[in-house]
Amino acid sequence: MTKNATATGLFILRATLAIFFLVWALEKFIKPDTTAAIWEAFYFVEDLPAVMSYAVGVIQIGALVAFALGAFKFWSYGFFLVIHGLGTLTTWQTLINPYEGSNHLFIAAIPVLGALIALFLMRKQDTLLSIGK
Repeated sequence: MTKNATATGLFILRATLAIFFLVWALEKFIKPDTTAAIWEAFYFVEDLPAVMSYAVGVIQIGALVAFALGAFKFWSYGFFLVIHGLGTLTTWQTLINPYEGSNHLFIAAIPVLGALIALFLMRKQDTLLSIGK
């Protein structure tokens, strides 16, 4: 694979992952009650106040801007790798029983995690439309 094809592929990966995470970050503002329900079900945090949902959303949006621009790659790519990895781990019960209810949708977290791992490992080759080194 040529250097240009690698950079193009990594940019596509970064851009599509950014879109994916934008949906989750915006949800913190649009539906803080859903965020509270998710945190209660998977992170054992009861009665998450809306202001905390907004605070988490602000942090995610800030990290997402850096991620989408290819800035601070170790930290921004690592941030999403860690939070998505932890989020995926907390859903292990739904992952091992994908055919109960709508649990099969949780399986999508696994290829997203794989994409984040690949992007993190290849961050130095991710140069197309990237402001980071």
